[in-house]
Amino acid sequence: MKIRELAQHWEQNAAGTLSPTGHHLHLDLESEARLAALVEMYPKRTTEELLGELVAAALEELEASFPYVKGQQVIATDEEGDPLYEESEHTIGKIEKRA
Repeated sequence: MKIRELAQHWEQNAAGTLSPTGHHLHLDLESEARLAALVEMYPKRTTEELLGELVAAALEELEASFPYVKGQQVIATDEEGDPLYEESEHTIGKIEKRA
């Protein structure tokens, strides 16, 4: 979801599933004021929901801005017979957490 699509999403009041992991976040004063304005504009959304959706949208846009990094394994070929590689394991969201 693009950041600019969030307002429309909030207007429709769709609810997502929240992770059980909590995060402590310090915002600068300007960001805190902007967040407070969003909470007033979208009273059906909690502050946590708004922040979670903002972070998710920002991460999606950030990932889309990264250049493609070719992985090691060929997973298919295109219509011209050229190999298509898996994404690198270092692609955001692809890194597995290690215990």
